[in-house]
Amino acid sequence: MSVREIKFVYSSADRPKLKSPHLVCGFPGSGYVGKLAVDHLIQELPAKHLVDIYSSSFPPQVMIKTDGTADLMKNSIFWWQGGGADLLLLTGDSQPANPDSEYALAEEVLGIAAQFGTQQVFTLAAYITGVFVDKPKVFGTATDQETVKEFASHNISMMDSGSINGMNGLVIGIAKLRNMKGMCLLGETSGYVVDAKASKAVLETLLDIIGIKVDMINLEKRAKDTEMLINTIEQQMLAGRGGKPLEGQPPQKPRDTGYIS
Repeated sequence: MSVREIKFVYSSADRPKLKSPHLVCGFPGSGYVGKLAVDHLIQELPAKHLVDIYSSSFPPQVMIKTDGTADLMKNSIFWWQGGGADLLLLTGDSQPANPDSEYALAEEVLGIAAQFGTQQVFTLAAYITGVFVDKPKVFGTATDQETVKEFASHNISMMDSGSINGMNGLVIGIAKLRNMKGMCLLGETSGYVVDAKASKAVLETLLDIIGIKVDMINLEKRAKDTEMLINTIEQQMLAGRGGKPLEGQPPQKPRDTGYIS
């Protein structure tokens, strides 16, 4: 591949005939919140492979798979057709390394979705607070007021400031220019650990919006692992202070950063 080239490798099977599928993107980022959620969807539906997307803007390395083989870093799109809604599901090993490549990849992904008549695009991301929480909230923004007005009915906390960096913001922004509706759902997370609890919260909200039911047992198990890890970290922090909270400081509150990395 030449500099900034994007290469597509489609499955050998015939392309599916989908009816205005929702595009749901789970790019890797802080806490792997979106990626874990989309990977769970792909596994549990189960979804079928559509295309692998390779880019010279991804890190120069290969990923070792469970069968011992290696493959260049890539993004992949899967599809599912079932009751209620058709889906295109994007997961990936990495986000592009520079702004030009991010714009190029976002355009290509949305171009593929447009071929199937996609009208609604979701990105799943992390809302970084810097602190641990027992029950992660789900924050959201959308590209149209009608969608924002529906947030309350899905227990989504509306974002009214800040920014969303990287592909999670760019994809819905460009979707708006293509006359597609865009929504970003962000799970509250510390940003310090791979956070399956936040992924579960975001995925449950997404499923509520699009009207699909998925077995959550495997993700719930990972969420419990996250909780155990957080408890261990908190105990280590307390042990480092002799089991006492820091003197002269109020209880820690989430930092309202309003962005993802």
